[in-house]
Amino acid sequence: MTLDETDTRQLVAPDVPWVTLVWDDPVNLMSYVSYVFRTYFGFEKTEAERLMMQVHTKGKAVVATGSRERMEMHVEAMHGYGLWATVTKADSDA
Repeated sequence: MTLDETDTRQLVAPDVPWVTLVWDDPVNLMSYVSYVFRTYFGFEKTEAERLMMQVHTKGKAVVATGSRERMEMHVEAMHGYGLWATVTKADSDA
């Protein structure tokens, strides 16, 4: 490559995946959060409980990764279940 050529790889931002975060709240029971994770996301009981405990002990958990539109759909669903959820880029401090 010569100095006059442009490296287009630097001009195109990578398609960074997005994540759905579920946050701890003082309202929902841990058993309910686990139930939502099993019902909505289809997690096995052990994975749902692991994520629920992460929400409970660390304040949040990443429950899904993918396109921004899909993650926004998950956030809306979590709000429908009464859970506090947000979307952020996967490479941010999730």
